[in-house]
Amino acid sequence: METYTARGNNKSKLQEIIAASGISTRLWRLYAYFWLVCLFFPALSLIQTPPLGLRLLVALGGLVIFTAIYFWVMWPHPLNVRTRTRFGPRSSPVLIMGLTVLVSFLSVIYGGSFLWLFIGVSAIAGITLSFRNASIVVMSLTLLTLGIAIGISGGLAFSNWLIIIPLVLLVRGLGLDMVGFVRLSDALRELQSAREEIARQVVTEERLRMARDLHDLLGHTLSLITLKSELAGRLLEKDPQVAAQEIREVERVARQALREVREAVSGYRQQTLRGELDDARQILEAAGVMCSIEDEAQTLSPGADTLLGWVVREGVTNVIRHSRARNCWIRIFCTDGFAVAEVSNDGYPRDKNPEVQKGSGLSGLAERVSRQGGLIEAGTLPMLNGIGFRLKVQISTKSGSIAESQ
Repeated sequence: METYTARGNNKSKLQEIIAASGISTRLWRLYAYFWLVCLFFPALSLIQTPPLGLRLLVALGGLVIFTAIYFWVMWPHPLNVRTRTRFGPRSSPVLIMGLTVLVSFLSVIYGGSFLWLFIGVSAIAGITLSFRNASIVVMSLTLLTLGIAIGISGGLAFSNWLIIIPLVLLVRGLGLDMVGFVRLSDALRELQSAREEIARQVVTEERLRMARDLHDLLGHTLSLITLKSELAGRLLEKDPQVAAQEIREVERVARQALREVREAVSGYRQQTLRGELDDARQILEAAGVMCSIEDEAQTLSPGADTLLGWVVREGVTNVIRHSRARNCWIRIFCTDGFAVAEVSNDGYPRDKNPEVQKGSGLSGLAERVSRQGGLIEAGTLPMLNGIGFRLKVQISTKSGSIAESQ
């Protein structure tokens, strides 16, 4: 079950990164396999002037091997890390070297039409090699294509530059294009990891802050209770009156500690709306999400202020943890006796059903809003560039008696 869950999470993350790149798996394959148009020229050459016997079989075998390797390499999306991990630091250069020798052999034996296969070799190099090595190999393939083309033509004066120049530019251009796409995939993976790390750090820092504050709050009090309890135990037989007094003092200190703990916990859970807005701006900017905040609300009751603060916190948490948003808009305003909080973003949740679900953070928020007689809306939001997500809560400000959130 754990393995299955881990694989499911990795698959979900991969889908998010692919969607963020703007190039789906289907679009990638259409683009990659379009360049198999380079097979047209050697195939046309074999049809027009077919070699005889074994020579024809060798040419056809070379084209089949090249096509099979190209399909195998280009089938997975480049953002899938498995695309490159299956090519080790030794196997990738061997693969590129083998294809280079194959295409060079076919070009020298069967003519310059086979030089168009170097376009595919350059693309494979850009996908499978590291940035530095891929750049060097692509430039080397460009020069090799130019050199073989000139050699086959019989020299510079006899070369058909109207064909050679576009060919060389395509070999160089497609290779560097693939190199850039791999760099983009690395950047997107690092960005996704950074966003997850930020979310984890926020949770960890909040836990550490709570632990530190509770330690500072209770350390002295609990030590005092322990000492007075020990003293009362020793005095119980010798001086019962003093022991009873110490027990009453322990009770007083314990009640005081209980009151302080409740106040501390209440302070954690009832963060003010303005404080939540400031925290939201900081965490969104740290996560690389552009944040726009419009606070037009009037003075709210403590209960309404606390509840809307929870809305902002939950909405921002969902943006960071469950969407791939680039922009987030937070609006706080009052209209017709209602206070309204909206948290919208241009990403959408990983779950196919983004509605409020039992057991989720939104479900707990919905219960709080319902207890106060408010309305909550959480769902997809149509946008010009796709589908976003909006969390909207509306509570009445007329009664002025909204209870504190529990």
